[in-house]
Amino acid sequence: MDDPVDAAILTEVSRDPRATLAQLSESVGLGVSAVQARLRRLEHSGVIVGYRAILDPEAVGKSLSAFIEITPLDPSQPDNAPELLEHLAEIEACHSIAGDASYILFVRVGTPRDLEALIRDIRLAASVSTRTTVVLQTFYENRPISLPGA
Repeated sequence: MDDPVDAAILTEVSRDPRATLAQLSESVGLGVSAVQARLRRLEHSGVIVGYRAILDPEAVGKSLSAFIEITPLDPSQPDNAPELLEHLAEIEACHSIAGDASYILFVRVGTPRDLEALIRDIRLAASVSTRTTVVLQTFYENRPISLPGA
C-alpha cells in the first residue's frame, strides 16, 4: 500500500468495520467526504472485499475447531478437492499448502462425533486421506492485516 492515508483507513476499518465515517475521519485526519470517497474507491478497486460480523463459535454451537490436512488417495486424480468440498459448510477455510499434504482445511463443528462425521464426508466427497489436529485453545484469530505506513 503506497498511500499512507489509505493504509491508515484500511487499518482502522479492519480493526473496527463498524466505525462511522466521522470516527474514521478523526483517526486519519481527513474530512468525512474525503474518507467516504477513499472508502468507495478501495471497495470498487477490490482492496476492501466486504464487511462481516465475527461470531462467537461457542455461542452458536461450534465449539470444536480442527485443522484437517488432506492428500489425494490417487495422485493422478484431478486436483479439484476444493470444488468437491465446497458444499460442506463446516469447512471455514481451504488452503493449498506445500509439503506432504495438498490442502489444509480449517473446520468448526459442535462435537467430536460431528468432527468424525465431517472427516468421513470429506474422505468420501474428495477421495482423500486425512490427518486431523484438534484445536485446544485459540489465543487470537481474525487479526487485522498489518500494513506498512499505517
